[in-house]
Amino acid sequence: MTDTLNRLPLIGDKAPAFKALTTTGTIHFPEDYAGKWVLFFSHPSDFTPVCTTEFMTLASMKDEFAELNVELLGLSVDSLYSHIAWIRKIEEFEWKGMQRMKIDFPVIADLNTKVSTMYGMLQPNVSSTQAVRAVFLIDPQGIIRSITYYPLTTGRNFAEIKRMIQAIQKSDEVHMSTPAGWKPGDDLIISTPITVEEAAAGMTSASEDEYALDWFLRFKKDK
Repeated sequence: MTDTLNRLPLIGDKAPAFKALTTTGTIHFPEDYAGKWVLFFSHPSDFTPVCTTEFMTLASMKDEFAELNVELLGLSVDSLYSHIAWIRKIEEFEWKGMQRMKIDFPVIADLNTKVSTMYGMLQPNVSSTQAVRAVFLIDPQGIIRSITYYPLTTGRNFAEIKRMIQAIQKSDEVHMSTPAGWKPGDDLIISTPITVEEAAAGMTSASEDEYALDWFLRFKKDK
């Protein structure tokens, strides 16, 4: 196995560009998604149980992601015909209140493993023929903002992935950080002072919306 399979784009990198055949037609990435956030995820194989529950969950949350200006884009190394047959079967199922979910987001057919190799989705110590459960969040400028990996046996928590997207978008908006477990409406973290003077000033709240636990841990209420 070559080192190529281990290649992993990094947070802050420009997302590698590609052209691919999907269940909704040919896409040119990232050009076709200009101005959109993209949740680009891989799954190990069609007709597998964990992946089936993930697709049903994603389909049920599609409108929630759309409200965040996020498009869904899937990938596995199976063929287009396999994708289509599997999706048609998924749309017949009912599970945990999700019934006949429409899978209308594109799924890349990566038979030659070109895209999955480019994104480090094939990891040889796990499998040379199945992509791991990778999730890349790519912003409207085509920059990778987050990378998450799950093992083959573990279904992803898409509610947490949605929360992460909301946190990143909030930080971009207000130029502040988010604390552990942050949810929309929770207090935000003010940037850490970088001088002694700023540290001293930071202990005195600039407004009623700000408070400090110490000079390096300051919060601002989110209006």
